[in-house]
Amino acid sequence: LFLIFKSCTLSEFDQDMPVQEGDILIPSRNAVHTLWPDATTSYIITDELVSREAEIKAAFKMISDVTCIRFKKRDTESSYLKLVTGNGCASFVGCQGGAQQLFFASECTVGNLCHELLHALGLYHEHTREDRDKYVTVNWQNIVAGKENNFKVKHGNTQNLPYDLASIMHYGRDFFSTNGNPTVLPKQSGVEIGQRKHLSQLDIERLNKLYSCGKL
Repeated sequence: LFLIFKSCTLSEFDQDMPVQEGDILIPSRNAVHTLWPDATTSYIITDELVSREAEIKAAFKMISDVTCIRFKKRDTESSYLKLVTGNGCASFVGCQGGAQQLFFASECTVGNLCHELLHALGLYHEHTREDRDKYVTVNWQNIVAGKENNFKVKHGNTQNLPYDLASIMHYGRDFFSTNGNPTVLPKQSGVEIGQRKHLSQLDIERLNKLYSCGKL
């Protein structure tokens, strides 16, 4: 079995918790599953991640520099992110209520963490949009057996924004490949997908629309 997880990809999450699409945690209880109030996300950093606080704050800055979303250390807030280590990078989608774990393992980069934070803020993977087949081809025969659900289309609100091949939320060409061949191929030639270095312009627009940043 040949699994490819390049440095810019998300690591396959391996904890005793249900997971979908490689890094999206599935709640075991009824979730609030909503936006963070006042575009502000409170957080705590557990002891094992204190040495990586600069990296964590760098990921926060990637978002706060281009949106109205703010991250603050928890005071008495009942809903907050709890950054913990683990065997991969993973997050729930949206505000779940209570102490919400976000996993940031040693192999995860600042860009990986930014990707997970966008999940926590409410965004899903770009390649699961309903219109994705106009822009990418999914090569089902190259996908690791049992991981096909990671590539299935989800029904949701696209906020009337175009499909974004450059999104930090897009899978790379060989995510979950069983044989080294591409699992996702853009139909436009010369385009790279799966970057974890920065928010694309459409990522920024999506977050600002989602959190009504122009109205705050």
